[in-house]
Amino acid sequence: MLREADVLVSGWGTSTRGRGLRALAPRLGALVHTAGSVRTLVDDAVLASGVAVSSQADNNALPVAEYALAMILLSGKAVFAAQHAYRTARTASAASAAPEASGLPAARGTYGLRVGIIGASRTGRRVCELLRPFDVEVLLHDPYTSAPEAARLGARPVALDELMASCRVVSLHAPLLDATRGMITAALLRLLPDGATFVNTARGALVDQDALVAELATGRIHAVLDVTDPEVPEPGSPLWTLPNLVLTPHTAGSAGNEVRRLGDSAVREIERLAHGEPLAHPVTREYLARTA
Repeated sequence: MLREADVLVSGWGTSTRGRGLRALAPRLGALVHTAGSVRTLVDDAVLASGVAVSSQADNNALPVAEYALAMILLSGKAVFAAQHAYRTARTASAASAAPEASGLPAARGTYGLRVGIIGASRTGRRVCELLRPFDVEVLLHDPYTSAPEAARLGARPVALDELMASCRVVSLHAPLLDATRGMITAALLRLLPDGATFVNTARGALVDQDALVAELATGRIHAVLDVTDPEVPEPGSPLWTLPNLVLTPHTAGSAGNEVRRLGDSAVREIERLAHGEPLAHPVTREYLARTA
């Protein structure tokens, strides 16, 4: 079937199993991927050969960004810490007690909340956009984003250590590459202010997970993890029992009726190809070089 295909529609889990896509499908003119990363199918040689490639990563970024936004706002209000204090003490006063008694951050609330975004990826940019209506200050760390571009996103560009040390909520949106694996080190985690929340909806391997567990075990910070390394955590992992951690099973991405958005977008891409129009969500050689 592939040898006769002009257009290939693929999805999560599709792989060439180490073979060249062009060799498998010599007539192929376009690949329309209904999910995000195309790295299991496409390399630089495929793009250089003239195959037009479309990824629906933009559309998959939206539900991830919505999840991150929800967690950022809830963390700013210290909702997770408050519910734990409430359920533990079983008194309403527990959630309004002095911070040193309740374990809640003294500066909880979203007015003037300083939010750190690591990575101006598709998802990171979406999060910046979604934060615009709120009275928060957004700091951004991304080596590929200029100061004017960060300003257009409504963010102030800073070094990673400054971001970690000055934000009460930090949300990670970097791609997992050789250069970014383990980028969130123990030293960086120690910079987080007391009561800060670290949110990861990107990839677990971006973080020194043992260091994060050790920092969480002190009770000094909080975390929201939708991804871990490995995924799923080992049965005996402390991640299952830490009271200052919200742990979800990689649910931020498209699920349920959100998957239809990806399919609708892929159909529109094929319509564009049929009418000789440019793709709305192309994957270029430059983009492939710095994305997961």
